[in-house]
Amino acid sequence: MKKQLLCGVDLGGTKLSIGLVRLDGTLVDKVVAYDHTKKNETGLCIQIRDMVHELLDSHRIEESSIRGVGIGFAGHLRFEEGVVITTSNFPSFKMKNFPIRRMIQQHFSVPVIVDNDANAQGYAEFLFGAGAGYDTMIFLTVSTGIGAGLVLNRRVFRGLTGTAGEFGHTIVNPQSDIQCGCGNYGCLMSHASGLALPQLVRKKLEQRVKTDLVFDESTQINGELLKQGLDAGDSLCRSVVLECADFIGIGLYNLFQIFNPPVIVLGGGLMNWGPLYFDRIKEKFYTLVRDMLYDPIEIALAKTGPDAGLIGAASLLLEGQ
Repeated sequence: MKKQLLCGVDLGGTKLSIGLVRLDGTLVDKVVAYDHTKKNETGLCIQIRDMVHELLDSHRIEESSIRGVGIGFAGHLRFEEGVVITTSNFPSFKMKNFPIRRMIQQHFSVPVIVDNDANAQGYAEFLFGAGAGYDTMIFLTVSTGIGAGLVLNRRVFRGLTGTAGEFGHTIVNPQSDIQCGCGNYGCLMSHASGLALPQLVRKKLEQRVKTDLVFDESTQINGELLKQGLDAGDSLCRSVVLECADFIGIGLYNLFQIFNPPVIVLGGGLMNWGPLYFDRIKEKFYTLVRDMLYDPIEIALAKTGPDAGLIGAASLLLEGQ
């Protein structure tokens, strides 16, 4: 009998989610932890083992009844080797080139696969979301950071090392005075991600853009705060959101020129800014592409919802099937 369940692990910098997913992408159940970043490499692998078994036991499911364990990891990986290259989300990781796939695989008799979280989310959108029905799809996640999942001819494109899709580090403003965490100036991530928002707000304040909000040293400037200001009609928040949208529009134009895809799917927390933001992204894209667009391209919002990382991690087990 064909195994009907997948196990997905969303290993992020804020929470660790583990769930059982059906072959059609629907979530059966999940468990969540928030203390995982305090553990070292070995402790984290054991925590994943224990949480998977806890979930299986609660449904009286044998490990042998699932197809495998797919893991979406917030960091850079050598995909073929299953080795962590870099991650800023797990300060307790001390081991260079940590073999995360092998260390987790030793706890399971079913296959384990580990990939970058944007690749996982992108593949979920390709199979079950806004990319369903296409052979090629580009997924762009706009959240705390910015990353892409590239699905070309029904397979995830990972590049030579496994780090293809780090689209947040493409340079969209060479004259910028805003430095990205990577050390370069003008990266898309430094102009349009959640990490960029505090600096973008400070620049608007220096330019004396009107605002009814009070910004001081204790103010946590994030996407949620700007959403509140946007909904209240605050001029500064609106200005920041539209500026971010313009840079994402530039990014989509670059993706179009590189891949010429039939569809680009946008996901991530900042897409919650709503129609003003989404429409401005598309407006900027079409302003740039002009008559270079010979065939229609769909620019769509992600559909897999808040558990996209979890469902995406599980969907990695279906790649190529």
